[in-house]
Amino acid sequence: MRKIAASWPVADNIVAFTTTREAGVSIEQYQSFNTGLHVGDQPAAVQSNRDLLLDDMGISDAQWLEQVHGIQCIKAARDKSVIAADACWTDEANLACIVMTADCLPVAMSQGANIAVAHAGWRGLLAGGLESSLEHLDTADTDIWLGPAIGANAFEVGEEVRELFVCDNPTAATAFVAARQPNKWFADLYKLARIKLVDVGVDPQRIHGGEHCTFQQSEQFYSYRRDGSTGRMATVIYRAENS
Repeated sequence: MRKIAASWPVADNIVAFTTTREAGVSIEQYQSFNTGLHVGDQPAAVQSNRDLLLDDMGISDAQWLEQVHGIQCIKAARDKSVIAADACWTDEANLACIVMTADCLPVAMSQGANIAVAHAGWRGLLAGGLESSLEHLDTADTDIWLGPAIGANAFEVGEEVRELFVCDNPTAATAFVAARQPNKWFADLYKLARIKLVDVGVDPQRIHGGEHCTFQQSEQFYSYRRDGSTGRMATVIYRAENS
């Protein structure tokens, strides 16, 4: 497996990264490191990729989610249960919090012993998904990493999406650029997330990442908008501690 490591000034034992689509066992449109069981890939291939992921981390416990484009953030558990939610958090060591994406924005959070990760598409951002996750951390002391998502030059949305964000916060207008088609806009998910985070008290100097485009970087990343039927990357955060 290959991964994009988070670049942020947190403790050395806070490990966060996003897997790429490379160096796994899935085939065809899922080639090759697909971690999503819900996309039509062979379950055995997905499980092999997930096992490779855990082996790489050197830990055995991880919280996987059944993502529903909502805002719920659950506390991660070690019992292997898969819960319907779009974010999870923990204050326990050697327990990985994981979300899956293929254009949506993965957001890793670190504050002392507390860590979290959230899956945020435009609906989740608008509805308060990041705020829901931050309820479990001290917002003013939290570092954020924005993992790979669809970039501002590729994410076209309708006028109704722009209006929803601008009604929620007028500053959001700066995250939209008019497209060639009437009533179409290019939306900057990274900027929309930054606006949301700063609005609830996160220090803007502590928000990092946001330099990738899953749509354009086809060799590294899956993209639902580009390919339709495709795999999912995993964004992972855990606090490593020797047992």
